[in-house]
Amino acid sequence: MSDRPAVLCLRFRRIGGGLPDSAGYEGLLALLGAFTPVVEAAPPGAALADVSGALRYFGQDAAGLASVIRVRALALHGVDCAIGAASNPMLARMAARQATAGTTFVVPPGEHAGFLASKPAAALDGVGAATARTLCGYGLDSIGRIAAAPLATLQRITGVRTGRELWERANGIDRTRVVPNAAARSIAAERSFPRDELDPEQHRRALLSLTEELGARLRGDGQVCRSLAVSVRYADRTGYATLTRSRTLPEPTAHSAALTSLAYRIQDSFALQRARVRGIGLRAEGLHDAERAAHQLTFDPVDERARRIEAVSDRLRTRFGPGAVKPGRLAA
Repeated sequence: MSDRPAVLCLRFRRIGGGLPDSAGYEGLLALLGAFTPVVEAAPPGAALADVSGALRYFGQDAAGLASVIRVRALALHGVDCAIGAASNPMLARMAARQATAGTTFVVPPGEHAGFLASKPAAALDGVGAATARTLCGYGLDSIGRIAAAPLATLQRITGVRTGRELWERANGIDRTRVVPNAAARSIAAERSFPRDELDPEQHRRALLSLTEELGARLRGDGQVCRSLAVSVRYADRTGYATLTRSRTLPEPTAHSAALTSLAYRIQDSFALQRARVRGIGLRAEGLHDAERAAHQLTFDPVDERARRIEAVSDRLRTRFGPGAVKPGRLAA
């Protein structure tokens, strides 16, 4: 991939606050599709776009094209954008996190080292709380120090594969590409707290409401998912950080109880019991038709009863609205 900034990461926010609804989000993806066919959805409020061809066609640099997109999103959808521009998806995502609404943050060619160097280890893609603590224990508390560390040292600390990935990312190397038409392969939702939330029970309730919502949406669309990704945005000494972790389900499913069980395990793996959490997101990935999914029979009467109750609840939601039926833990 060229060192020229040709990947945009866009974070969408309505002018009145909050994320665009599903129809608005689809409209924003269509807007991006008018500039480039290489658009990767990151619902519910972001997208990646490889604009290599568009830069030549429109005779713009990345910042100029981002401005054109922002004006159209604002005029047509009432949505403002914080946009990051860089030479690869990882750097573009990190740049977008640094941009504010109505601005574009560009990582210029050859300047990724300066952009990354002072950021904390936890800001690097793929570095969770546990890995960050391990790295900090060896004095590798910034991306710059990770980049300067010998590859062999990182591999001894974190393992061969993880060590190489850390070294490459810290040096601005991202081997992934923008994958077009990703919207059909995942759905997502998020919950934001009005203030930094310390209560683990509130974190749990938010995650439960997300698994209930996504489970109902999957079943309503006749789909199942293969894996879940949980994102937690929390306050730290540098401002706010976001951790994301995904795991594969034992079998493709849209069963809310199975989604909740895995989501809780992912949340527990963050070890953020005392964190000041501002928002939690959940993404169901690897979607495909439920008719093609095999379900392992358990002969468990509790599981079968739960599935029958779930089917009845879905019919009630269809008739009376999504809030007609909810778990007792959410109704309290």
